[in-house]
Amino acid sequence: MYAIALGVVAFIIIQSLFFIIKSWKHAKELGIEKEKLKNTVVSSILFTIAPAVSILATVIVLANALGIVLPWIRLTVIGNLAYETTAAQSAVEAMGSTLSSPITDPQQFSTVAWAMTIGSIAPLILLPFLCKKLQNKIGDAVNKSDKNKKLGDALSAAAFIGIISAFIARAIAGTSPDGKNAGFMSISVLIVAIIAMVILEFICKKFNLEKFRSFTMPISMFIGMGAAILFEAVLPSGLTGFIWR
Repeated sequence: MYAIALGVVAFIIIQSLFFIIKSWKHAKELGIEKEKLKNTVVSSILFTIAPAVSILATVIVLANALGIVLPWIRLTVIGNLAYETTAAQSAVEAMGSTLSSPITDPQQFSTVAWAMTIGSIAPLILLPFLCKKLQNKIGDAVNKSDKNKKLGDALSAAAFIGIISAFIARAIAGTSPDGKNAGFMSISVLIVAIIAMVILEFICKKFNLEKFRSFTMPISMFIGMGAAILFEAVLPSGLTGFIWR
Protein backbone atom coordinates (compact mmCIF):
# COMPACT_ATOMS: atom_id res chain seq x y z
CA MET A 1 0.00 0.00 0.00
CA TYR A 2 2.82 2.40 0.85
CA ALA A 3 4.58 1.52 -2.41
CA ILE A 4 1.39 2.32 -4.35
CA ALA A 5 1.01 5.61 -2.48
CA LEU A 6 4.61 6.61 -3.15
CA GLY A 7 4.16 5.69 -6.82
CA VAL A 8 1.05 7.88 -7.09
CA VAL A 9 2.77 10.80 -5.32
CA ALA A 10 5.85 10.45 -7.54
CA PHE A 11 3.68 10.48 -10.68
CA ILE A 12 1.84 13.62 -9.54
CA ILE A 13 5.11 15.41 -8.71
CA ILE A 14 6.71 14.43 -12.05
CA GLN A 15 3.59 15.54 -13.93
CA SER A 16 3.57 18.89 -12.12
CA LEU A 17 7.27 19.48 -12.78
CA PHE A 18 6.77 18.60 -16.44
CA PHE A 19 4.05 21.21 -16.92
CA ILE A 20 5.94 23.81 -14.87
CA ILE A 21 9.03 23.44 -17.08
CA LYS A 22 7.00 23.41 -20.31
CA SER A 23 5.02 26.48 -19.22
CA TRP A 24 8.16 28.36 -18.15
CA LYS A 25 9.85 27.69 -21.50
CA HIS A 26 6.78 28.69 -23.49
CA ALA A 27 6.37 31.87 -21.43
CA LYS A 28 9.98 32.84 -22.23
CA GLU A 29 9.29 32.15 -25.92
CA LEU A 30 6.35 34.57 -25.69
CA GLY A 31 8.68 37.21 -24.26
CA ILE A 32 7.18 37.40 -20.78
CA GLU A 33 9.56 39.03 -18.31
CA LYS A 34 11.38 36.76 -15.87
CA GLU A 35 10.26 38.87 -12.90
CA LYS A 36 6.61 38.36 -13.85
CA LEU A 37 7.17 34.63 -14.13
CA LYS A 38 8.74 34.51 -10.67
CA ASN A 39 5.84 36.49 -9.19
CA THR A 40 3.37 34.12 -10.84
CA VAL A 41 5.14 31.08 -9.42
CA VAL A 42 5.29 32.57 -5.91
CA SER A 43 1.61 33.59 -5.97
CA SER A 44 0.63 30.14 -7.24
CA ILE A 45 2.56 28.47 -4.42
CA LEU A 46 0.91 30.70 -1.83
CA PHE A 47 -2.51 30.06 -3.38
CA THR A 48 -2.09 26.28 -2.96
CA ILE A 49 -1.22 26.42 0.75
CA ALA A 50 -4.81 26.79 1.98
CA PRO A 51 -6.19 23.87 -0.08
CA ALA A 52 -3.17 21.79 0.97
CA VAL A 53 -3.91 22.43 4.66
CA SER A 54 -7.54 21.45 4.10
CA ILE A 55 -6.43 18.27 2.32
CA LEU A 56 -4.09 17.40 5.20
CA ALA A 57 -6.94 17.88 7.66
CA THR A 58 -9.12 15.52 5.60
CA VAL A 59 -6.39 12.85 5.57
CA ILE A 60 -6.13 13.11 9.35
CA VAL A 61 -9.91 12.85 9.76
CA LEU A 62 -10.16 9.72 7.59
CA ALA A 63 -6.97 8.09 8.88
CA ASN A 64 -8.65 6.93 12.10
CA ALA A 65 -10.96 4.58 10.19
CA LEU A 66 -9.11 3.91 6.93
CA GLY A 67 -5.46 4.26 7.89
CA ILE A 68 -3.16 6.87 6.40
CA VAL A 69 -2.47 5.27 3.00
CA LEU A 70 -5.89 5.19 1.30
CA PRO A 71 -6.81 8.82 2.15
CA TRP A 72 -3.26 9.82 1.16
CA ILE A 73 -3.64 8.16 -2.27
CA ARG A 74 -7.15 9.48 -2.84
CA LEU A 75 -6.43 13.09 -1.87
CA THR A 76 -3.12 13.22 -3.71
CA VAL A 77 -5.00 12.86 -6.99
CA ILE A 78 -8.43 14.44 -6.55
CA GLY A 79 -10.94 14.94 -3.77
CA ASN A 80 -11.94 17.13 -0.84
CA LEU A 81 -13.34 16.93 2.68
CA ALA A 82 -17.00 17.14 1.65
CA TYR A 83 -16.83 14.38 -0.97
CA GLU A 84 -14.34 11.92 0.53
CA THR A 85 -15.91 11.78 3.98
CA THR A 86 -19.45 11.63 2.55
CA ALA A 87 -18.55 8.79 0.16
CA ALA A 88 -16.71 6.83 2.85
CA GLN A 89 -19.44 7.40 5.43
CA SER A 90 -22.23 6.38 3.02
CA ALA A 91 -20.35 3.18 2.10
CA VAL A 92 -19.71 2.06 5.68
CA GLU A 93 -23.23 2.96 6.81
CA ALA A 94 -24.65 0.77 4.04
CA MET A 95 -22.70 -2.12 5.61
CA GLY A 96 -23.84 -1.30 9.13
CA SER A 97 -20.61 0.27 10.36
CA THR A 98 -19.21 3.75 11.02
CA LEU A 99 -16.07 5.82 10.48
CA SER A 100 -15.73 6.42 14.22
CA SER A 101 -13.69 3.21 14.60
CA PRO A 102 -10.97 1.56 12.48
CA ILE A 103 -12.22 -0.55 9.57
CA THR A 104 -10.58 -3.98 9.76
CA ASP A 105 -12.90 -5.98 7.50
CA PRO A 106 -11.30 -6.32 4.01
CA GLN A 107 -14.67 -6.23 2.23
CA GLN A 108 -15.69 -3.01 3.97
CA PHE A 109 -12.32 -1.42 3.25
CA SER A 110 -12.52 -2.42 -0.42
CA THR A 111 -16.08 -1.10 -0.72
CA VAL A 112 -15.08 2.25 0.78
CA ALA A 113 -12.10 2.49 -1.56
CA TRP A 114 -14.28 1.81 -4.60
CA ALA A 115 -16.98 4.27 -3.46
CA MET A 116 -14.42 7.04 -2.95
CA THR A 117 -12.67 6.33 -6.26
CA ILE A 118 -15.53 5.72 -8.70
CA GLY A 119 -17.33 8.85 -7.60
CA SER A 120 -14.28 10.92 -8.52
CA ILE A 121 -13.74 9.20 -11.88
CA ALA A 122 -17.15 10.23 -13.23
CA PRO A 123 -16.43 14.00 -13.30
CA LEU A 124 -13.08 13.41 -15.03
CA ILE A 125 -14.92 11.57 -17.81
CA LEU A 126 -17.93 13.88 -18.10
CA LEU A 127 -16.39 17.34 -17.61
CA PRO A 128 -14.32 17.48 -20.84
CA PHE A 129 -17.52 16.90 -22.83
CA LEU A 130 -20.11 18.76 -20.76
CA CYS A 131 -18.32 21.44 -18.72
CA LYS A 132 -18.01 24.10 -21.43
CA LYS A 133 -21.65 23.82 -22.51
CA LEU A 134 -22.92 23.82 -18.93
CA GLN A 135 -20.67 26.71 -17.97
CA ASN A 136 -21.84 28.81 -20.91
CA LYS A 137 -25.53 28.12 -20.22
CA ILE A 138 -25.21 28.75 -16.49
CA GLY A 139 -23.15 31.87 -17.16
CA ASP A 140 -25.74 33.21 -19.60
CA ALA A 141 -28.54 32.56 -17.12
CA VAL A 142 -26.77 34.02 -14.10
CA ASN A 143 -25.12 37.02 -15.76
CA LYS A 144 -28.26 38.45 -17.39
CA SER A 145 -28.90 40.77 -14.46
CA ASP A 146 -27.72 41.62 -10.97
CA LYS A 147 -30.76 39.79 -9.63
CA ASN A 148 -29.73 36.58 -11.37
CA LYS A 149 -26.16 36.97 -10.08
CA LYS A 150 -27.48 37.16 -6.55
CA LEU A 151 -29.59 34.07 -7.22
CA GLY A 152 -26.50 32.19 -8.43
CA ASP A 153 -24.58 33.17 -5.30
CA ALA A 154 -27.51 32.09 -3.14
CA LEU A 155 -27.74 28.69 -4.86
CA SER A 156 -24.00 28.08 -4.41
CA ALA A 157 -24.19 29.08 -0.76
CA ALA A 158 -27.26 26.87 -0.23
CA ALA A 159 -25.47 23.84 -1.70
CA PHE A 160 -22.48 24.37 0.58
CA ILE A 161 -24.67 24.94 3.65
CA GLY A 162 -26.57 21.75 2.82
CA ILE A 163 -23.37 19.70 2.90
CA ILE A 164 -22.25 21.26 6.18
CA SER A 165 -25.72 20.75 7.68
CA ALA A 166 -25.48 17.03 6.95
CA PHE A 167 -22.27 16.81 9.00
CA ILE A 168 -23.79 18.86 11.81
CA ALA A 169 -26.88 16.62 11.89
CA ARG A 170 -24.66 13.55 12.12
CA ALA A 171 -22.68 15.11 14.96
CA ILE A 172 -25.90 15.76 16.89
CA ALA A 173 -27.93 12.65 16.07
CA GLY A 174 -25.11 10.12 15.71
CA THR A 175 -23.88 8.13 12.71
CA SER A 176 -23.72 4.57 13.97
CA PRO A 177 -26.52 2.12 13.10
CA ASP A 178 -27.94 2.36 16.64
CA GLY A 179 -27.45 6.15 16.77
CA LYS A 180 -25.49 6.08 20.07
CA ASN A 181 -22.15 7.62 19.13
CA ALA A 182 -23.17 11.26 19.43
CA GLY A 183 -22.39 12.93 22.70
CA PHE A 184 -20.40 15.54 24.56
CA MET A 185 -17.25 15.27 22.44
CA SER A 186 -18.95 15.53 19.04
CA ILE A 187 -21.04 18.54 20.06
CA SER A 188 -18.29 20.34 21.98
CA VAL A 189 -15.77 19.97 19.15
CA LEU A 190 -18.42 21.14 16.68
CA ILE A 191 -19.14 24.24 18.80
CA VAL A 192 -15.42 25.04 19.18
CA ALA A 193 -14.89 24.76 15.42
CA ILE A 194 -17.89 26.99 14.69
CA ILE A 195 -16.73 29.64 17.18
CA ALA A 196 -13.22 29.53 15.69
CA MET A 197 -14.64 29.96 12.20
CA VAL A 198 -16.79 32.93 13.24
CA ILE A 199 -13.85 34.63 14.99
CA LEU A 200 -11.49 34.10 12.04
CA GLU A 201 -14.09 35.38 9.57
CA PHE A 202 -14.62 38.46 11.77
CA ILE A 203 -10.87 39.10 11.85
CA CYS A 204 -10.66 38.79 8.05
CA LYS A 205 -13.54 41.23 7.59
CA LYS A 206 -12.38 43.65 10.31
CA PHE A 207 -8.81 43.96 9.06
CA ASN A 208 -9.54 43.33 5.36
CA LEU A 209 -7.45 40.13 5.23
CA GLU A 210 -8.94 38.65 2.07
CA LYS A 211 -5.89 36.47 1.38
CA PHE A 212 -6.26 34.92 4.82
CA ARG A 213 -9.92 34.01 4.28
CA SER A 214 -9.04 30.79 2.41
CA PHE A 215 -7.29 29.51 5.54
CA THR A 216 -10.20 30.03 7.95
CA MET A 217 -11.92 26.68 7.40
CA PRO A 218 -8.84 24.39 7.63
CA ILE A 219 -7.57 26.35 10.65
CA SER A 220 -10.98 25.96 12.32
CA MET A 221 -10.83 22.22 11.63
CA PHE A 222 -7.41 21.96 13.28
CA ILE A 223 -8.64 24.02 16.24
CA GLY A 224 -11.55 21.60 16.62
CA MET A 225 -9.16 18.63 16.53
CA GLY A 226 -6.94 20.30 19.10
CA ALA A 227 -9.97 20.91 21.30
CA ALA A 228 -10.87 17.22 21.13
CA ILE A 229 -7.37 16.26 22.28
CA LEU A 230 -7.46 18.87 25.06
CA PHE A 231 -10.91 17.83 26.30
CA GLU A 232 -9.88 14.16 26.33
CA ALA A 233 -6.78 15.01 28.36
CA VAL A 234 -8.21 17.39 30.98
CA LEU A 235 -11.91 16.54 31.40
CA PRO A 236 -13.32 13.60 33.37
CA SER A 237 -13.80 10.41 31.36
CA GLY A 238 -17.43 10.32 32.41
CA LEU A 239 -18.01 13.64 30.65
CA THR A 240 -15.95 13.00 27.51
CA GLY A 241 -17.53 9.55 27.18
CA PHE A 242 -21.08 10.84 27.65
CA ILE A 243 -23.31 9.91 24.70
CA TRP A 244 -26.97 10.11 23.78
CA ARG A 245 -29.26 8.99 21.00
